[in-house]
This record gives sequence, C-alpha cells and structure tokens, in this order.
Amino acid sequence: MSREDAEDWAAHWIESMARTAGGDIADETKQIDFFECLGKNDEVAGDGRFQHTYSAHVVVPPEDHARAVIDIRDTLERKGFEVQGYRSDPSVSPANLLQMRHPEDQHSVSAADFPENENHLLLIVRTPCLLPPGVEQQQF
Repeated sequence: MSREDAEDWAAHWIESMARTAGGDIADETKQIDFFECLGKNDEVAGDGRFQHTYSAHVVVPPEDHARAVIDIRDTLERKGFEVQGYRSDPSVSPANLLQMRHPEDQHSVSAADFPENENHLLLIVRTPCLLPPGVEQQQF
C-alpha cells in the first residue's frame, strides 16, 4: 500500500468512528505520522516499508463518551475486529478506553477520553508494516 493510500484508508476509519460516536472531527487535531518498520532484531529495511498512525479528536459531550465508545466497539466487532482492551470506569483516567485489532489485516484502532479536553474523544488508527507497491521486499 502506498503512503497516500494508507493515509486515505486510515482517514476513512477515523471518519467512520467519528460518525458512530455521533460527533464531528476537530480538524485542527488531526495528526498523521509515518514510521520506519523495525524488524525482530531492530533492523530497518531499505525497501520503503512503513507503519502509519492517524489520530484525531472527535467532539462529543462528556456524558456521551461511554455510549460513544460502546457504539464504536459494537460496530467494529461486527466488522471483524477483536477487543484487546476496554473499560468504562470513572475512577481512572481515561475513564473510557477501547483498543481493538483486526485479526486478518492486523490494523488496530483505539478510542479514549482525552483528559485535556472533556468534550473530546481521541481516535487512533494504526497500520501494520506496509510495503509500497512495486517494491521487492528486502530479506534479512
């Protein structure tokens, strides 16, 4: 997958989770990062492979955070994601937290309260290591 395709793909998931949460993305909070992939012995390939993280805040009233996180969880479970972690516990911070992973595609998503702004949920999409099209994978 190209970097452009990865960014478009991750943006789709962020937008979908925001709709499910019932809020709007705060555009100024979008953060798009690309990283080199590390091998099992911390080696870095020269073939252009990368990992991608896309995050954004969605504006949701604090009293709706628990419901929004549950709605995201239920929707993603129907799409084949597996829950890696979940809580809704006002005695800890963040009170609402969801971490999910797709077992086949290996991408992960998370949603959590954003303590610095009680009206925001933080949404994150992470890709596994991706190899750009037309590139031969370097072997170690």
